[in-house]
Amino acid sequence: MVIAEDNYLVREGVRRLLESTGEVAVLAAVPTANELVGAVDELFPDAVLTDIRMPPDHSTEGIRAAHAIRSSHPGTGVVVLSQHADAGYVLDLLQHGAEGLGYLLKERIGDRDQLVSALRETARGGSVIDPVLVDALVGRRRLERSSGLADLTERELEVLRAMAQGMSNTAIAGTLFLSESSIEKHVSAIFAKLGLAEEPRLHRRVAAVVTYLRATGS
Repeated sequence: MVIAEDNYLVREGVRRLLESTGEVAVLAAVPTANELVGAVDELFPDAVLTDIRMPPDHSTEGIRAAHAIRSSHPGTGVVVLSQHADAGYVLDLLQHGAEGLGYLLKERIGDRDQLVSALRETARGGSVIDPVLVDALVGRRRLERSSGLADLTERELEVLRAMAQGMSNTAIAGTLFLSESSIEKHVSAIFAKLGLAEEPRLHRRVAAVVTYLRATGS
C-alpha cells in the first residue's frame, strides 16, 4: 500500500502502525497528492491511505487524488482520512461511485484493526463510511420521502446504516443479533423500497448506501 500525509510525524507513525500488524507492506509514504498519484502509477499498490488535505492548497487534494487513482487504477482501493464529519466531503468523494472508496475520520488512526479492515475492504472493491459520520447524519437530518428511505422500517434503517459502515451481512447479523437469512430479507426489502433494479452491472449495495448518504447529507 501507499500512504499520503503531509505531516511527517503522522505519516511515519501510520507507516509503523500498519507495518506492525504484519498484514500490510507499505511501499511508499509521501507528503503530497501529486507524489501519491505518481507512486501509485509506479508501484501499483492494492490500497492507498490518504489525508484529505495536503499541499499545495490544503483543500480536497486527497479526494481529487482518489478520483484520479480509481480512474487509472480501478484495482487500487483508496481510503481518505479527514478530521471533518461532513457529508459534503463524502458525497464529493462518492460522486462517481462508491466502489473501492472509503472515508474515515482521522481519529481512527489509532485503531490499526479498523484501518487494516478498511484498506482490505476497499482493495476488494467495497466501500467503507465512518460510523460516526453515519450516526451524525441520522441524528440531524430528515430522510427525504422522494428517496424511498422514509418507507424503510426502523430495522431496515439499522441494516442500511450498518451497510454504510462497510459491514457484511454476516457482521450485521452478529451486531443486530439476528440470523443471516433475516438480514438477507431486510437487504432485499431495502433494495426493493429504494427501487434499485437487478442489473448485472449495478452494485446495488453501494447504490443503497449512496442513496442513503445523499438523502441524509444533502
